[in-house]
Amino acid sequence: MEQWKGKVAIVTGASSGIGAAIAKDLAISGMITFGLARRVDRVEALKKDLPENVQGNLHAVKCDVSKEEEIVKVFSDIDAKFNGIDVLINNAGVFRTTKLIKENNSIPIREIIDTNILGLVFCTREAYKSMETHGRNSHVVHINSTTGHNLSFQPNVNYNIYAPTKYAVTAITEIH
Repeated sequence: MEQWKGKVAIVTGASSGIGAAIAKDLAISGMITFGLARRVDRVEALKKDLPENVQGNLHAVKCDVSKEEEIVKVFSDIDAKFNGIDVLINNAGVFRTTKLIKENNSIPIREIIDTNILGLVFCTREAYKSMETHGRNSHVVHINSTTGHNLSFQPNVNYNIYAPTKYAVTAITEIH
């Protein structure tokens, strides 16, 4: 990780779980890490739990990746202030309980698609734009679910549109 010290990383979905763990580890490793989340207070709490000497490496940024305009602004601001983006960890994802054939289900269906597919695509686009402009050794990592590779039956679990969005992440990763 020595080569990445002082480099810029963005982690989406950094408020909990895998995203929080990745943001924490990158900051401890010396990367300038931006933890994007809707629940930015949780990223701030994570920052306070870091050793004092690395707390300045983690920046909590409010960003709902289901909203393209927020993504564009945040990535543009980070690119301008920190001279580029070196690593993007696309981790944000949501699961909502609904049935595909249920009436009035468009809100949860759109939330899943907008976050799990479009958020990933728009974050990748904006990061790549920065990476290409600055011409540095850069990486994009898509965190997926096993559901995106193998849909195993689980009683009483209604995957609705979630599973297709995770298959989309697999396809996007394989074709890009």
